[in-house]
Amino acid sequence: MHKFWETPLQTIAMPQGVQVPESVQIGNVQIAPATVLAPMAGVTDTVFRRFIRNASFTQAPQALMSAPGEQASAKPRERSGCGLIMTEFTSADGLFRTREKKRKRYLHFYEDEHPISAQLFGSDPYTLSEAAKIVEDAGFDLVDLNLGCPAKRVVKCNGGSGLLKDLPVIRQIFEAVRAAVKIPFTVKFRLGWDDDNIVCVPLAHMAQECGLNAIALHARTREQGYSGNARWEWIAAVKDAVTIPVIGNGDIRTPEDAVAIVEQTRCDAVMIGRTASSNPWIFRQIRQYSDTGRYDNPTEADRFEMIRTYFRMLIAEDGHGSPGKMKQFVAWFTHGVPNGSALRQAVYKAQEGPDILASVERFFEERFNGAAVPAMAGASPVPEFDLLPACGD
Repeated sequence: MHKFWETPLQTIAMPQGVQVPESVQIGNVQIAPATVLAPMAGVTDTVFRRFIRNASFTQAPQALMSAPGEQASAKPRERSGCGLIMTEFTSADGLFRTREKKRKRYLHFYEDEHPISAQLFGSDPYTLSEAAKIVEDAGFDLVDLNLGCPAKRVVKCNGGSGLLKDLPVIRQIFEAVRAAVKIPFTVKFRLGWDDDNIVCVPLAHMAQECGLNAIALHARTREQGYSGNARWEWIAAVKDAVTIPVIGNGDIRTPEDAVAIVEQTRCDAVMIGRTASSNPWIFRQIRQYSDTGRYDNPTEADRFEMIRTYFRMLIAEDGHGSPGKMKQFVAWFTHGVPNGSALRQAVYKAQEGPDILASVERFFEERFNGAAVPAMAGASPVPEFDLLPACGD
């Protein structure tokens, strides 16, 4: 199957009339448009979720956020290009055993994040069902089960993709959680443990039989991790096998890919993870491309405003801006910025959130004033941060 990041656009004729669906109905929740920000460990906290959703407006609000949790000051004429956002995966066991007053740090979200889904991982049916009740009581619109995370620390506890080797236990979990909550219940899973154990089609059948409202398939095995190519033909096979909505995930790196996966698999929605970290405009571009056949690419000024906005939101959230997170994300956000290595070095040398923001502003002010940004000769190399979030694509 063709993906546009691996095959030049001019060699493939785009199908006429195909676009990412305007909406998808998951239980009693309408997702419009049919695009989903994937759950990513260490990434999709409340600041990043709100940032992505607001960056996805075709007609951007005048002010992104006046304060954490407040609505944008201007009502945009267009809805966000990101239809559904999801939390980082959360341990059902940790949530179940944590005192109520401390659960907010696991399930913190603002009213302007609706519709929002909370993703849980674990292996015990009773614990997962109780955690799902907590999610429902907290006001989430949907609850999702993680059967896709390939991380060793999760798999060794029989969570995430580790459960793909035990379908009977998955059925018990499906039944227990479905009986425990009324909100839509979904699952995100991989093809199987490895190429000798592809279970996505029977697992999709099981999800439908147990009353789940939608399924999301990351079209790689656990053994693949994030290497190799996502095999979209399996998303098509799952779509043929069930009638509940199927969300396609894996290797959607451009708006052309988003349209291609819909055309080739007939999936009902698309889910994007890692691409959103380096290109926060991806959902807006998908909407533009589906509507008009073209989309806007960000300018250097757009990238500056994007970095500055996100860092300001981090500082506003906790007062210091999570310096470690700012340094991690600058590696993604400076993708495509000329001499971005100098910016990354300046950010790494700063110690506090406000200082990091100031270094970003100085860098771009020098560029926009026409001054050269010198390479930092002799400086120690910037540490390599993990550019592959643990459990998202």
